Amino acid sequence: MTTLDNRPNTALLVIDVQNGVVDEGHERDAVVANIGGLVGKARREGVPVVWVQHSDEGLVRGSEEWRIVGELNREDAEPLVEKSYGDSFEDTDLESVLAERGVGRLVVVGAETDACIRSTLHGAMVRGYDATLVGDAHTTVDKTAGGAPSPEQVIAHTNQYWRYQAAPGRKGGTVKSEDVEFGG
Repeated sequence: MTTLDNRPNTALLVIDVQNGVVDEGHERDAVVANIGGLVGKARREGVPVVWVQHSDEGLVRGSEEWRIVGELNREDAEPLVEKSYGDSFEDTDLESVLAERGVGRLVVVGAETDACIRSTLHGAMVRGYDATLVGDAHTTVDKTAGGAPSPEQVIAHTNQYWRYQAAPGRKGGTVKSEDVEFGG
């Protein structure tokens, strides 16, 4: 349904599954395991896996906090998009990486739910992509001390509202890991 011409393919977009981002994440181990399962499924099905890695003053490039978690491994042939803003499209080569692969639909996993995940989902739809959120493959940390809802509530709310997102010629949606179909 994407509004992007000649872009029939789907990619798995793995956002910021880095030590310093997910180590304190809600249900971290289960989320990372679900992401790992989806990475394996995408590889078996020949679906592009695109990794996104954030860096800033708190996630210094090359530091242990900046590294992708040990349970996941990026293959050399899989693109790595480095970013410094919440939306993975902003000031990166993500669009060209996806265009080269004919991608018009994204299956999105990673962290943090209430930051880079939401920003990238909206950024994708605005740019013409269909964007499916995997509801049990994203996480966030506890920010209740700053007035935010609990991580459980943030995740549940994001899953709920993204389930019904749509725009002319584009659609969102939320699915469980076990229900991901890369074919559409």
